[in-house]
Amino acid sequence: MLAHLDRKLVRDLSRMKGQAVAVALVMACGLAMMIMARSLIHSLESTRQEYYQAKRFADVFVHLKRAPLFVADQVAALPGVAVVQPSIASQITLDLPDLDEPASGQVLSLPDFGEPRLNGLHLRAGRWLTPGRRGEVLVGEAFAEANGLRPGDTVTMLLNGRRQTLDLAGIVLSPEYIFESRPGTALPDNRTYGIFWMSYRELAAAFDLDGAFNHLSLRLDPGAGERPVIAALDRMLVPYGGRGAYGRADHPSHIRVSDEIRVLSTLAVGFPVVFLSVAAFMTNAVLSRLLALQREQIAILKAFGFTNHQIVLHYLKFAFVMVAGGTLLGGVGGVVLGHRIVVLYTVFFRFPSLEFRLDQSAVGLALVISTGAAALGVFSAVRRAARLPPAEAMRPEPPANYRPAFVERTGISRWFSHTFRIAIRNLERKPWQAVFTVAGLALATGILVVPNAFRDSVSQVLDFQWDVVQRQDMSVGLVEPAHESVEHLFERLPGVVAVEPFRTAFARIRHGHRSRQLALQGQVPDARHNRVIDARYRRIPLPAVRLVLSAKLAEVLEARVGDPLVVEVLEGRRMTRVVPLVGLAEDLAGVAAYMDLRALNRMLGEGDMLTGASFRLDGRHRADFLRALKDLPRVSWVAVKATLRDNFRQTTAASINLFQKIYMAFAMIVAFGVVYNNARISLAERARELATLRVIGFSRHEVGTVLITELVILALISVPVGLLLGTGFATAIVNAVNTETVRLPVILTSSNYAFAVATVAVASVGSALVVLRRLNRLNLVGVLKAPE
Repeated sequence: MLAHLDRKLVRDLSRMKGQAVAVALVMACGLAMMIMARSLIHSLESTRQEYYQAKRFADVFVHLKRAPLFVADQVAALPGVAVVQPSIASQITLDLPDLDEPASGQVLSLPDFGEPRLNGLHLRAGRWLTPGRRGEVLVGEAFAEANGLRPGDTVTMLLNGRRQTLDLAGIVLSPEYIFESRPGTALPDNRTYGIFWMSYRELAAAFDLDGAFNHLSLRLDPGAGERPVIAALDRMLVPYGGRGAYGRADHPSHIRVSDEIRVLSTLAVGFPVVFLSVAAFMTNAVLSRLLALQREQIAILKAFGFTNHQIVLHYLKFAFVMVAGGTLLGGVGGVVLGHRIVVLYTVFFRFPSLEFRLDQSAVGLALVISTGAAALGVFSAVRRAARLPPAEAMRPEPPANYRPAFVERTGISRWFSHTFRIAIRNLERKPWQAVFTVAGLALATGILVVPNAFRDSVSQVLDFQWDVVQRQDMSVGLVEPAHESVEHLFERLPGVVAVEPFRTAFARIRHGHRSRQLALQGQVPDARHNRVIDARYRRIPLPAVRLVLSAKLAEVLEARVGDPLVVEVLEGRRMTRVVPLVGLAEDLAGVAAYMDLRALNRMLGEGDMLTGASFRLDGRHRADFLRALKDLPRVSWVAVKATLRDNFRQTTAASINLFQKIYMAFAMIVAFGVVYNNARISLAERARELATLRVIGFSRHEVGTVLITELVILALISVPVGLLLGTGFATAIVNAVNTETVRLPVILTSSNYAFAVATVAVASVGSALVVLRRLNRLNLVGVLKAPE
């Protein structure tokens, strides 16, 4: 008996293949997003964990001024510490002939013999350093690729003010620098900033650190608490200029990968929920229409002995066929898209090997979720039909309660055509059907708002961060803090229009039980270059001994304006002050804390000092300015605003825009699927009425006008509702993907809304043309046959 039902299932699917394909495609879009995002999470997490284990990535890190090597043995004796790796880490300046501006970087020491106990390197090309041989260096892959460096090339460095030309022995990767960026910045600048490694003996001689270290990495015993070890380590290293230890969770490179995983976790939930909700709605609409048309067939099946269970299973199979098709398409789509995004990730995440790894549990979860969504959408309708007694099911549904429509009762019907009145009358007599149709069309409109909101948000970040906030052309950092008189030297450089000094100092900011270590930025009160701006584009003044935080940092610390914050300076006199929070800055890349320059210097107790300056330049003398910088041994790094903007476009913006394009493609598929499905259902449900109108004398044009008028009225009602839904979707999803690295503002433009409306309008017109074509082909005799 089941074979007979299966043959009937095939016939039903053949007749409704258009709607079935539309539902499967909508379902596939949601499942593809979920499978892609979950598999990317699995790929990043598993690859990172394997890399960390293989190269013995440390658990705790600390920078300090200088400590003798025996201090490392004392640290190793602390409870919970398993392995200690002392090293030297120093900022350097590079002179590359192909670069106008001086490049910069960080050079770290390697043991003279053997491998490092922690943070091992992966050799990508060339060879390791030759023990006992001087003048050799290893370079990170990101910097080497950006500058076309190969093993055997030479590179000129300024080591502690002394120019040296070194041979490039090899190109390497490090678990410490999966994401390479200048300290204190959230964006990469691989062209002008790189990571290098040299032998300990040679680097110690260059920086006068023989028998000493200024950087420490620790591996903890299994089960050891991180906080007690960090507290003990900080106390021990205070005499040696310790700048505050931090755990792996606060390591800049680790944070950047974790932020990407956090974004993917949001995408793995937010988008699929929206798409699968639409799919469940569409499945319910298709099956409800099918059951309404097959009441008599259900009665006949019962009369021939089919049980309620068999009938319910038969119609559930109809839904499960769409589920199977959607899951298959979604799985293939998720894998294809995942491979493409992994290729993009390899540009700024430096693993020895990063490959797309399908999360097999995601495929099973996708099947379960899609099955559940379909079952939720159709089970109540199927069960209701199956419970109908055969005698009642053999009779057609009772006719609607015909009475004058609202436009007729109010007397305004004379202003409308008879076809319009018929359409209004039908909508009023089936209010719930109209509500569900409006809901489907509103969802189709709403999901179209989200992708363009991402596009506009990226554009806003580019304009706001690098035009409104940062108005300098470039910034320069010094090797060591210098007296403010060095500002006069900067002013005399060629092409300088304006210069503003700044000072940065490592500090730990606490509020309650939450804390964060970062570089506290001291600025002149009326800074015009790197401006402190609030969410309303207003400048925030920097009063003495007051603090302004990034809005995101305040959120992390759970602090509000007016709250007292504990600022523990990790340099100079290491003073601790309670400073009130007076403002929240709306910066969109990284997090920062701002303070008046002189107030910061007073806290440090070192006089009127600065660590760098920002410049506005006369573009005609830019090359002269950069050449002059190369001759200044005090310069540690140079950040060019235009370069940072381009790097953002090529990394973070490229990643966001790729997701935006994928979502846009899916949103358009869903929109067309929903509109087409609603139009086909409307035709199927009203075929008998429309055929009757044709028989009693209505022309094809008039009959088509009735149907199209209904669809237009419903679309006009659904569009504003959909735009409101889209605003909510965009706000929720954009806010959910914001991280400390990059934050996207919610930008909703009239062009975005216009695109959503236009897409739904095009889908409606296309669907209307298909429906009118089918309407013109109706077999009037066949449709009007009374099955009873």
